[in-house]
Amino acid sequence: MSRLSNDATTPGKKSGAVELELVDTIDTVEVSHEQLMLEKKATRKTDLRLIPILGACYSISVIDRINISAARIAGMDAELSFNIGNRYSIALLVFFVTYFIFEISSNVVLRKVGAANWLSLLCFSWGVVIFGAGFAKDWKEIVMCRALLEFFEAGFFPGCVYLVSCWYTRYEVQKRLAVFYGISILANGFGSILAFGIMQLSGKAGYLGWRWIFIINGLMTVFLALLGRILIVDFPDKIKAVQDKLDRDRQDAEYDELTMRKFTKACGRWELWFFTFQFFSVTTIVYALAFIIPIILAGMGYTTKMVFLLAAPPAVAAVPWVLLISYLADRTPMRAPWIMMQSVLGIIGLMMIAYTKHNGVGYFGVFVGLAGANSNIPTCLAWQANNIRGQSLRMVASGLQVAFGTLGGIYASTTFMQKEAPLYRTGLWAVTFYMLISTGIMVWHYRRQNRRADRGDVVLEDMEGFRYTY
Repeated sequence: MSRLSNDATTPGKKSGAVELELVDTIDTVEVSHEQLMLEKKATRKTDLRLIPILGACYSISVIDRINISAARIAGMDAELSFNIGNRYSIALLVFFVTYFIFEISSNVVLRKVGAANWLSLLCFSWGVVIFGAGFAKDWKEIVMCRALLEFFEAGFFPGCVYLVSCWYTRYEVQKRLAVFYGISILANGFGSILAFGIMQLSGKAGYLGWRWIFIINGLMTVFLALLGRILIVDFPDKIKAVQDKLDRDRQDAEYDELTMRKFTKACGRWELWFFTFQFFSVTTIVYALAFIIPIILAGMGYTTKMVFLLAAPPAVAAVPWVLLISYLADRTPMRAPWIMMQSVLGIIGLMMIAYTKHNGVGYFGVFVGLAGANSNIPTCLAWQANNIRGQSLRMVASGLQVAFGTLGGIYASTTFMQKEAPLYRTGLWAVTFYMLISTGIMVWHYRRQNRRADRGDVVLEDMEGFRYTY
């Protein structure tokens, strides 16, 4: 139990106002002990039921998405001639084209058919595609599988973000997003070791190791999809304890259907576009590191075995850092200072990778870069979720934000040119300082809007007492 007092946590209160007593940042004024315990029990059950399975399914999607780099080292280059021209870059790029298109529309379907049905179906479908990639006979077939993979994966991440944001209050959500995303980072780290282990099957049944990577990962994905159908819970529309908690926090527990008018109005909000480009910036670094770390390590002179083993520790080390930053961000409660700090950390890591001639320093740069970039994923998602109201708006906002995160993958795929392997200096420099500059501008805007609301000049987000988080 803690006492916090600032504009973001005491809506409508000016300096010197009486502090509110908070438990996990939930206002407990005029809430009985029994009600509070009921809400905490519902939240705890959601934590145990929803977050782990979403994290597991998303983690396998990340592995499925980037295991092409492991497959390339494991013999795909030679067998399917991916080392000719820009074939590898094409295979990376094609994944993101329709990914961008289907992310918002998928959230609409998610609401209509149910989270458990839709998310598990998507997971099952891309698992079948990955399994089929293990039997490709030509590099173009891998490209086609990547296109199908993007089609089915497109709606999963924005659907998870939308679902989680509908279950938790503004200052509960980042910790949950961090655990959800942290599971994927951890799995991604060990995924390189898993890929190396699978490579040892090379020659079994007449298949090289890269084929076994796809086949086994595909089977794992299908299994998690079936498990997800059982464990994933739908929206808290009929759970009164959760709805009461959300209504005290932001008064948007009741579902409002998305219409074309609401969609158009949402797309006209410039703040949403700020968050989309912010997420684009941070995902560019994340995707770039995911694609090129094995190649960078190989360029340092390490053997294939050491490349796979050395790729794991930086990812594993990033997880506690991501959880710590998210815990502090929810407790503060602030977002922008943490985003700016992690952006600087990410830039430092990238520069260490690109410009050092010492393998040890470059490898440490991988640790720094991954920690900084990955910790900004849940922070950026939470910052937008904190500053909007209404489930239909969340549906559009989460889809749009994650869609532009996908464009970060396109940017990383096209900027990191084959001729500059393994250091990709041009690509690393192309990651701009947009995060730092734009975040500072948004802080100024939100502080100004909060002051106007304190004076009674405006009502923020159509809710008396609502204040923006910055």
